[in-house]
Amino acid sequence: MSDFYKSRSYAETVSSRFLRAAFSIVAALISVLPLAALAQQDDTQHRDAVTIQGRVLNSAGNSVGGASVWLEQEGTLKRVETKTNAAGVFAFPALPPGRYLLSAEKSGQKGHDTVALAPSDGDRKSIDLILEVAPDIQSDPKTPSPTQAMDFSDKPNFAIAGVTDWTAVGGHGSDSALRTSEDLARETLTLRPEASNRPGPALRGDPTNESKLRVALAGAPGSFGPNHQLGEFYFHAGRYRESIPLLQAAYQIDPSMDDNTYDLALAYKEVGDFSRAREYIQKLRMHKNSADLHRLAGELDEKLGDPFAAVQEEEQAVRLDPSEQNYFEWGSELLVHRAVWQAAEVFRNGARLYPRSSRMLTALGASLFAAALYDEAALRLCDASDLNPADPQPHIFMGKIEKESPTPSPCVEQKLARFLEKQPNSALANYLYAMDLWKRQELRPDPLAMQQVETLLAKAVKIDRNCVDAYLRLGILYSSERNYEKAIGFYNKAIELDPQSGEAHYRLGVAYDRTGEPTKARAEFVLHDQIEKQNAAAVERQRREIKQFLVVLQGQPAHSTPQ
Repeated sequence: MSDFYKSRSYAETVSSRFLRAAFSIVAALISVLPLAALAQQDDTQHRDAVTIQGRVLNSAGNSVGGASVWLEQEGTLKRVETKTNAAGVFAFPALPPGRYLLSAEKSGQKGHDTVALAPSDGDRKSIDLILEVAPDIQSDPKTPSPTQAMDFSDKPNFAIAGVTDWTAVGGHGSDSALRTSEDLARETLTLRPEASNRPGPALRGDPTNESKLRVALAGAPGSFGPNHQLGEFYFHAGRYRESIPLLQAAYQIDPSMDDNTYDLALAYKEVGDFSRAREYIQKLRMHKNSADLHRLAGELDEKLGDPFAAVQEEEQAVRLDPSEQNYFEWGSELLVHRAVWQAAEVFRNGARLYPRSSRMLTALGASLFAAALYDEAALRLCDASDLNPADPQPHIFMGKIEKESPTPSPCVEQKLARFLEKQPNSALANYLYAMDLWKRQELRPDPLAMQQVETLLAKAVKIDRNCVDAYLRLGILYSSERNYEKAIGFYNKAIELDPQSGEAHYRLGVAYDRTGEPTKARAEFVLHDQIEKQNAAAVERQRREIKQFLVVLQGQPAHSTPQ
C-alpha cells in the first residue's frame, strides 16, 4: 500500500473517530437539555410552592400530639389529612398558591376552622390551631355509597336526649347576628321541595274523567275501587278535602291497601289535621317499616309540637334510606332547634354523599354561620352557587351572612358579581352586589365604589318599585353625604312599603332632626321605639315556641347545644 493511501486511511480513521465523538457529545447534550429544562421548571415550581405549617394546642396552651389536621382548598370539597407529631407540629408542604381552610380535632375536642391565605412567594405560613371541647362536625373523609345505611364513617357522635325551653338563649357576636342565624334556619326550611306525591292519572284534571269516576261510584258505592279512584282523582288535583271522605270510605272497605292509607294520611296532613294524619301513619307502621313513613311521622310530630319525637323519626329515616331528602330533613330539624353543630355534621355528610345538591350546601352554610364559622360558611355557599349560578337562594344566604360576618369573603364578591352578570335585570342581584361593595369600601374607602353602589341601588328600585331594602339603603347613602332632603324621600318610600321598618323610622327621625324639624323627628323616634318593642316581644315569643334540643355527645352528659 502506498504512503498516500496509508495517510488517507489514517486521516479517514481519525476523522471518523472525531465525528463519532462529536455525535456522542451532541447526543448527550440533547438528552441532558430536557432534563435540565425540567429541573429548572421543577425548581421554579418549588420556589412558588407554599408550605402551611403550625401547631395544635389545647385551651391551656399545651401542645397536642397525634391530633388530626385537615386541609381543604377553597372551592372544593376534597380534603387532605395529616397528624401532629409529639410536639404538636403539623405541616402541609408543596401546596399551590391559594386560599385554604384548616381544621383540627382529637378525642372529642375540635378547633374553630381557620382560613390561611397562601400567596405565590414560596413562603411558609405558620398557624396555631386551638382545640376546645365541642361537638365534632367532621367525619371520616371517605365517602360512602348513597345506597349504604348510616354507619361506620358517618355514624353521628351525638344523640338528642330531650328538649328545653329556649328562655335564656345565648348567641355569637351581636344580637343582630343571632337573629340572622335564626332567620337563615327558618329559610332553610323553604329550601325543601314541595310535597311531591306519586303521579296521578293522566287526565286527573279532566272534568269528563271526573264524571266517569262519579258514575262508576254511583253504580257501586260499597266497592273499594270506585271510592279509591275518585278519591285519588281529587287528591292528585289538590282537592284534599273532597278526597278525604272517599279515601276514608275505601279504607273502611279494605284497610289492607297501603297506598290508599298513605294518601289518606297525606290528605289529612294537607288540610292541617295532623293528629288524624299521624294516626293513619301509625296504622301503616304496624305492619310496614320504611324511611318514607319515618320521615312523614317526623314532619307530623314537629307539627304536633313534639320535636324530640320528630328528630328521632328523621334520624331513623336516614338509617333506613340515606337519601338526599332524608339527610336534608334531619339536618333541618336539628338546625331549627339550635343543635347547630350537629346540623352541620349531618349536612356535611349529606353534601359528601350528594355533592350536586345545592340546597344541602346552602343549608350547611347556614348551620356553619350559626356556629360562628363564618369563613367556612361563605365557602360552602360559594360552592352551592357554583352548582347553579342563576339560582337566587345561595346568593340570598351569602348576602345575609356577609352583612354580619366580621370580614368580607373574597369568594362571595366573585359569586355575587357573577350572579349580577347572569341576572342583570334582577333587582335582587343588583341589591346584593351593591351591599357587598358597600361593606368592602367601609374597610377600604373608595369613592368610585360608592358611586357604583348608588348606581346599583337605583337600578334595583327601577326594576322593582317594591324593593324596600334598596330604598332604605339609598336613604342611608344620601344621609352619609349630608343630602338629607333626598334621604328623607327614600326613607318615606321605604316606610310606605313597610310601615313596620323600625330602622327606616329611626333614620328618618335623624334626617328630620338634621334639617331642623324636631317635632317630626320625635314622632319618628316614638314610632321606632314602639316597633322595636313589638319586634322584641315577637322574637321572644318565637324563641319560647322553638324548643332547644338537649344533646348528648359520646362519653359526655346531656347539655344544650353551645351557641
